[in-house]
This record gives sequence, C-alpha cells and structure tokens, in this order.
Amino acid sequence: MMVKAELHALVEKMNANPEHIRQEKDRVYQVDLEESGSLQIVFKNSQVEVVEGKVHTPEVTLILNEKNFSKLLKDKLNATMAFMTGSLKVEGKMGLALKLQEIVKAYQ
Repeated sequence: MMVKAELHALVEKMNANPEHIRQEKDRVYQVDLEESGSLQIVFKNSQVEVVEGKVHTPEVTLILNEKNFSKLLKDKLNATMAFMTGSLKVEGKMGLALKLQEIVKAYQ
C-alpha cells in the first residue's frame, strides 16, 4: 500500500528532525483507512512510530479513504473542509485532528 510508505517517510523526517514535535505530548492518533484497516501514529518522547492495528487507546481516530489520507500526509487536504463534506470522519478530540494537520504541514 502506497500510503503506508508515505506515512513511514513522513515519520522518518519527523524523527530525524524532531524540532516541530518536541512540544507534542505523548499521544496516539489512529487512522482507520476504509480500504485497508487501522494504523496508529504514536508520539512519545519527541519521537514517532507507526503501529499497524489497534494496539493503543487513541485520543482521536480519523476515518477516511487512502486517497484522502495521502493528501493529508502531503498537506494537500483541508481537514476542516473534508470533515464538513463527510470525506473525513473524526471520533474523539477534533482539535487533535487539526493539530496533526499542523504537524504534517511543518514537515512539508
């Protein structure tokens, strides 16, 4: 799956230069991809890792298709508009979904 490779590349960038995630608290973002299941993006001690499946308890879950997740990872998806049009569903803390978009933008 192409989007997993994109996510791993972004995580490598973050871990190589954690300047923009130092202030990020330890937390778990979950992404439920309509076509291929769940991924978790785990922030801990100014580092990030990707976990497949539902291992940790997430603070926010994003539900979308792979195409839109790819756009999100490239900062080409407006999360607010995607939410308003139904192409992105959010369970949990909506503010964290926007925070994830800010973090992604910082690494573009």
